[in-house]
Amino acid sequence: MRNFAKELIGTLVIAIVIFILLRLVVGSYAVISDAMQPSFQVGERLLINKMAYHFGEPERGDVVYYKSPNGDLDQLKRIIGLPGDIIEVRNNSVSINGIKLKEPYIKDPPGYTLLAYQVPTNNFFVLGDNRNNSNDSSTGWTVPRENILGRAWLFTWPPDKWGGVENYPLGQELTAAESP
Repeated sequence: MRNFAKELIGTLVIAIVIFILLRLVVGSYAVISDAMQPSFQVGERLLINKMAYHFGEPERGDVVYYKSPNGDLDQLKRIIGLPGDIIEVRNNSVSINGIKLKEPYIKDPPGYTLLAYQVPTNNFFVLGDNRNNSNDSSTGWTVPRENILGRAWLFTWPPDKWGGVENYPLGQELTAAESP
């Protein structure tokens, strides 16, 4: 009986340690708005990799989970601009440093204009994939680096979407466009 109690306590301690480690490394997010359609639908659930940016920096095209700088609920958006980038939205398209983006992930082209805007140091310019129905950086704010909580990683619900979240490498697109 004594060995059983030791094994039970040992198993409980290991389970608690694993649970705590997982909560430090992985978070869960439920999509609550249509701002990221068509990539994410209301009611879908995701795992967030909280460690992704402890070993690297956020990149253009990453779908990030962040603490809203304007006091709203934590949100999920796509990084479009890095610190120092000049972002412009006109003629139904987004440009970074004068290079027009190809964006296969958006619902509709943006129906608004944003004059050339330089992303402040240590901030990121984020947009929802549903460009015309998203509270995002097009309304005049950016996300400070310290507010980024993690990178969207895996779909966990519904079962037919199980798997990795697609993050588009926009940096490669810009590098290719700049090459002669």
